[in-house]
Amino acid sequence: MKGVHLMQLPREVLLGENLKGEVINVARRLGLGEKVIVLYGPKTKEIAGKDVEKSLKSEYDVVPLTVKKGATMEEVERTIGLVRDESADWVIAVGGGSIIDVAKLASFKTGVPFISFPTTASHDGIASANASIKDLGSKTSVKAVPPVAVIADVKVIKTAPYRYLAAGVGDTISNLTAVKDWQLAHRIKGEYYSEYAASLSLMSAKMVIRNADIIRLGNEESVRKVIKALISTGVAMSIAGSSRPASGAE
Repeated sequence: MKGVHLMQLPREVLLGENLKGEVINVARRLGLGEKVIVLYGPKTKEIAGKDVEKSLKSEYDVVPLTVKKGATMEEVERTIGLVRDESADWVIAVGGGSIIDVAKLASFKTGVPFISFPTTASHDGIASANASIKDLGSKTSVKAVPPVAVIADVKVIKTAPYRYLAAGVGDTISNLTAVKDWQLAHRIKGEYYSEYAASLSLMSAKMVIRNADIIRLGNEESVRKVIKALISTGVAMSIAGSSRPASGAE
């Protein structure tokens, strides 16, 4: 409809320690159905996937699925097939960006909600509506849906190699140029521009820069700072209805 701007946002965001067993409470509060697909990679299965799966089995019908080839359309289609074959009510993605992106697009195509349980703080896809999918040798950003909830366990995320945290910092700082590109597109091409989304994106980047001395330590507080910035950036993209607040020529 003309003049209508749709904003889809996560309904819950949990940030703290020892949250693997908290998934069940989030699912209860959100009124999610009885059958769930737990998506993880071979490594993230051991890091947190098995524990999340075990916790959910006390109340839910759990179907596990291991993503082995990263964020590819083949894995997305495999997940879609399982969701439909099992008549699953929801999906939880336990992993890095690739696992979350597979769940995100499968969720969009099947109409079932998904929860994001990140194991790294490497980019803003943990809370956004955009999925980066490898296809024909390149990665393409695809419009999907944001998670209904984000559960970020800082103790789990802290175990990831330091380069992932550094990548999250770089991804957030690039918001500065992304917003400049967005403003240029608005001025030259008349593209839709949200001052609120842009301000939120810029605030996230400036917060990371301001807290660089804390973040460089690589401890739990470092992870908290970066995760908050990444989630805020994801929300900014949901408000904008595009990846513009965080993605440009960089």
